[in-house]
Amino acid sequence: MKKFVFGILALWMLGCTSKPSAELAFGRNGKFKIAQFTDIHYQTGTVGSAKAVAMMHRILDAEKPDLVVFTGDVITCKPQQRGWDEVLAVAIERKLPHAVVLGNHDDEHDWTRGQIFDYIAAKPYSLSQRGHDDIKGTGNYILKIADSAKKTSTLLYFFDSNAYNRVGKQKGYDWFGFDQVAWYRQSSRALTQANGGQAYPALAFFHIPLHEYTLLRDTTKNYVHVSPVFGVREEKECAGILNTGMFAAMVECGDVMGTFVGHDHDNDYIGYLDSICLAYGRCTGVESTYNKIGFGARIIELKEHSRTFETWIRDEHGEVLHKVAYPDSFAAQQTAPSPQ
Repeated sequence: MKKFVFGILALWMLGCTSKPSAELAFGRNGKFKIAQFTDIHYQTGTVGSAKAVAMMHRILDAEKPDLVVFTGDVITCKPQQRGWDEVLAVAIERKLPHAVVLGNHDDEHDWTRGQIFDYIAAKPYSLSQRGHDDIKGTGNYILKIADSAKKTSTLLYFFDSNAYNRVGKQKGYDWFGFDQVAWYRQSSRALTQANGGQAYPALAFFHIPLHEYTLLRDTTKNYVHVSPVFGVREEKECAGILNTGMFAAMVECGDVMGTFVGHDHDNDYIGYLDSICLAYGRCTGVESTYNKIGFGARIIELKEHSRTFETWIRDEHGEVLHKVAYPDSFAAQQTAPSPQ
């Protein structure tokens, strides 16, 4: 009886937070490419943001992705409607599907998080979803990538990592709610069960990094096994105040291959912990926010029916940086390059 109730609950939650995504499918070459733009901090009418838009156009022209993902702190100006129109036009003009998660700054202006999602979800080629109102945050949803037989091959999880702590006097960033972790667990288990007990390959996108990002360089605590870390670390990771177990849930569920975040503008590295890659995008906000490592985007290329992917940074000058393959690039444990 418990299994039956769990199954009904999980499927109901999936129905409320994901929609058919036939728009997403692997190509004839068996690949699917994602461009991640993060921390644009777009300000309408400024020279810097115009440069950021021009850079995004160049990156999309060079990479020709199948999906564009914006991982938070996208618009930091009023009126937000105009800002969202101008940024999302980069994808819409190319008829590219796009998906959004919000950062801690997106709702500091004239729209709430709910109002933002109500607007952007109605955009052409938008796959963004407001998600279930009974779960913490706005924008917790799942997209599916279909294979050549039009069956689900890979999952994309999108989470609202929320904004600022409002509990007590401790200042800092908010954390994933226990209900968000439970929603992920239930959704993952239901999808795995529907796939004959085999977990789908999956990626996860959100804004604020998990606490586990800090463990990639800490080999003295928690018996963390040394693994390669590729890219630049010029900033201390700014995770939420509390660790509520999202990473542990991902490890136990066994579907997520990598998490992709923004938030810390001077980090663009990717590391590996407990069979999951922990990655940053490359800050896209030209002259609109702090940055000393340069601008660009992270590119991710998936393979159909495979627990593998390749990823790299495409920078503002068109150069490809830090190209790695999951899991092969993380197999050599003792020759680990450290972040700069």
